[in-house]
Amino acid sequence: MRENQKEYEDQIEGRNAVLELLETGKDINRILVAKGEKHGSILKILAIAKERRIVTAEVERSKLNEIAQTPNHQGVIALVPPYEYCEVEDILAEAKKRKEPPFILILDGIEDPHNLGSMIRTAETAGVHGIIIPKRRAASVNSTVNKVSAGAVQHMKIARVNNITETIRDLKEEGLWICGTDMETEKYYYDEDFKGAIGIVIGSEGYGMSRLVKENCDFLVKIPMKGKITSLNAAVSAGIVLYEVVKQRM
Repeated sequence: MRENQKEYEDQIEGRNAVLELLETGKDINRILVAKGEKHGSILKILAIAKERRIVTAEVERSKLNEIAQTPNHQGVIALVPPYEYCEVEDILAEAKKRKEPPFILILDGIEDPHNLGSMIRTAETAGVHGIIIPKRRAASVNSTVNKVSAGAVQHMKIARVNNITETIRDLKEEGLWICGTDMETEKYYYDEDFKGAIGIVIGSEGYGMSRLVKENCDFLVKIPMKGKITSLNAAVSAGIVLYEVVKQRM
C-alpha cells in the first residue's frame, strides 16, 4: 500500500476537479502541488486553500506521479476523506426540496469508472436529483470518476444499495415509474411520457440490465440504431434518455 493511501482514503486529481471541490466547502485533508507549478489555476487553488486554512505542500512532480490514480493529475492532488454516499431517502428529499417530481438515474452494474464519471456529469447538468448504484460488481466513486465527471460528483447525491431490484420496488411504492433501456423492446424513448416521477435504468456495458431488474421495470424503451453498430456506449445512452426527460419537462 502506498504511503498516502494509509492516511487518506481518497484523492481528487486535476486542477478543475480540485477547484470544484474547494468551492463546495467540503473537507480536504491536504493539497499537494508539484514544485514549479505556481501559476494559472494553481494560484487560485492555493489562494482558496489559504483562505480556508487547508494545509498545502509543494512536492516533487515525481512524487505526484507515484501516488496519482489517474494519468493526468495536472500538478495537483487533494487528499480527502472517503466519498460520502447518501441514502435513497435523501435523493427523494432533494426532489421535494426543489418542488419537482423525482428524477433518478439507476445504474445496474456499470463497471467502467470512466462511464460512471461521464454519467454523473451528464446527470448533474440534466437536473437529476440523484443516482443509485449497487455496492457489488460495479464501479464506485474514486479519483478517476471524480476527474471524468469534471467535479460533478461534488454536486450529485449518489446512493449505494445492496439490491437494485428491491430498491426499484421501494421507489415504485413512492410513486415513481421505472423505465429500463433495452434494445429488444419495440417502443422508442421519445414516444414515452417522462413528465412525472421517473427512474431511468441503464444496464451494464456488456450485458445490459439483469433479468430481475428488467422484469421490475414498468416499461422499456430503446434508442433507434441506423448504422451497422447495434449498441451505444452506456454513458451515451444515458445522456440521450436523460435529456429526453429534460426536453419533456421544459
